Amino acid sequence: MDIFLHEIPPVPQSFIAILTMDDDERPFRGNHRNFIDLIHAGREQGATVYVTRVKDLKLGQKKINGFLYQTETRTWSQTMVPFPQVVYNRIPNRKDEQSPEVQQVIKACMKHSKLKMFNPSFFYKWTLFEWLNKSKVTKKYVPATKKLAHAEELEQMLAQYPSVYLKPVKGKAGSGIMRVERPKSKGAPYILRVQAQKKSRVTHHATVAKLWSSIKPLIGSEEYIVQQGITLASFENRPYDLRVLVQKNSKGEWDLTGVGARVAGKLSITTHVPRGGSINEPEKVLTAAFGSEAAKRTLQRIKRASLSIARQIEKASGHTLGEMSMDLGVDTSGQIWFFEANSRPMKFDEPDIRKKSLDRIIEYSIYLSKKRKKSR
Repeated sequence: MDIFLHEIPPVPQSFIAILTMDDDERPFRGNHRNFIDLIHAGREQGATVYVTRVKDLKLGQKKINGFLYQTETRTWSQTMVPFPQVVYNRIPNRKDEQSPEVQQVIKACMKHSKLKMFNPSFFYKWTLFEWLNKSKVTKKYVPATKKLAHAEELEQMLAQYPSVYLKPVKGKAGSGIMRVERPKSKGAPYILRVQAQKKSRVTHHATVAKLWSSIKPLIGSEEYIVQQGITLASFENRPYDLRVLVQKNSKGEWDLTGVGARVAGKLSITTHVPRGGSINEPEKVLTAAFGSEAAKRTLQRIKRASLSIARQIEKASGHTLGEMSMDLGVDTSGQIWFFEANSRPMKFDEPDIRKKSLDRIIEYSIYLSKKRKKSR
């Protein structure tokens, strides 16, 4: 307690709570390194950032139970901290988020007169495509997509497109993704590629019915979509996409924080780094495909597209959002495509994007802490 009181400067400031879950083995769940970085970024900007658990966020109290990081001892100290003005939602996964206890706290936070929360929930792939298709500005970025429940949807999409991707609606980091390629000549089989750890497993099937009989057990009870396959631009004969981070700034406006390129692994059907993908520079990979001037213009179009997409997702969601990462692809003709958005962005490996992302979270939280909440 003494350490905490000593650390708080005697001036009005912002109190920002990182919200997570309790854990059986540690004081709380989540990426502790990420939380420590946010606490340090808060100190640099004069804000007090601490971690609190769902069970500790008592909305009727002036002080709540929280965790502060002591740099000198590299330990977490548990103490009573001032009630936050802003809650940064880092509930670890969808299962936790859907629990009645968490839902109750999130809804209470959103209704609270003196508390602001942004990014109250995870995104779902199908919902994102529905939201973006509602706007003329963003509709052009969405590949043709259908819900996948029967062989008929798969057959219809394969009749239209040479290849399709099958993706779990609640997927993460490329898990569960499959690709199907239509026969190039009469009598040739359908080719199914199933993403494994760092490569894909390939099987051949004579008919859609036989193809479906292999896919159905892999899908199980999970919700899936089937999506038009895009022929992505490539670098050194490997397709790549762009990982984009957009966040709100100190004025509460959407802004581009950074863009990173992710090049697919040699035997992988996705660009995710855990699946064998590698990190590269956007301008470098775009220049290799389109030339220097076109690469610069494409990056400008990527910025405009990502900001339009962020605004539309926020508008359609009906909630206050403060950040999102998204996967955008550029095909061989230079057309931009939207594949995915994540309301709990993972840490970017590029140091400049990483630093800026931490600063932006604090800047936007400070902005929210000073903004009066509209009455509902």
